[in-house]
Amino acid sequence: MSFEPEIIALCCHYCAFAAADLAGSMRLSYPPNVKIVKLPCSGRTDVIHILKAFEAGADGVFVAGCLEGQCHFLEGNARALKRTEYVKKLLEQVGMEPERVEMYNLSAAMGQRFAEIATEMTERVRRLGPSPIKAGKQRKDEQKNDLEEKKEVEAA
Repeated sequence: MSFEPEIIALCCHYCAFAAADLAGSMRLSYPPNVKIVKLPCSGRTDVIHILKAFEAGADGVFVAGCLEGQCHFLEGNARALKRTEYVKKLLEQVGMEPERVEMYNLSAAMGQRFAEIATEMTERVRRLGPSPIKAGKQRKDEQKNDLEEKKEVEAA
């Protein structure tokens, strides 16, 4: 069975989410493993949101906001870009691939581009493989289950 990555898309309401909605209305196909989280503005994305997505099992995250210079909240997408770049540095420092995180700028009319981005991110993360955080968590869960089974056998 091939690895299917879980991708979280943090999308601003006005542009990126509208582009995703347009992609759906146009019946454009993109990988179903992309889960969209609608934000009032991409500028609401904080470093902790991206890191929590990885902790919760995401293999990749992309932030999608308005086109540069056209943010409905003036500079929200610029803040989101800075935070995304900071997360890339953090991932690199802990030994993860910074390519697991990306920032994109879209207009509401770019449904085709949204589908392309979702596909690009899925392919990129598929090549990278499962998130090391997810793999470590699975090993920890397996060790915990093995310990519980051992205790049950000893108690019997």
